[in-house]
Amino acid sequence: MFDEKTILCGASRYEQLFYFNPEFDQLPKEVKQELQIMCVLFTEEVGGILRLEFDEEGSLQLAVEAREDDLLFDEIGSVLKIKEIRKEKRELLESLETYYHVFCQDGGSRA
Repeated sequence: MFDEKTILCGASRYEQLFYFNPEFDQLPKEVKQELQIMCVLFTEEVGGILRLEFDEEGSLQLAVEAREDDLLFDEIGSVLKIKEIRKEKRELLESLETYYHVFCQDGGSRA
């Protein structure tokens, strides 16, 4: 069985872009802006790609990846930055998980 994930948003240092999943357009504008700032600042600071994605249980994961040839990617910095985000944005991340459980997972109505 494969892991099914739903991407909420992400940013890429390589393509200089931010992606927000249109399935979550019902989220308040302020939340979407905060997510964009958080993701873009992360990739500006450590490089690579950051994705916020819900796993099969509805837990919000912060997934980081980098190109194999990216010598400037700060792997240690990415781990530390994820810990910082989880601490400083705990309330936001928990609220997003609750939103996902209520409106998006099987059994709930789609947003």
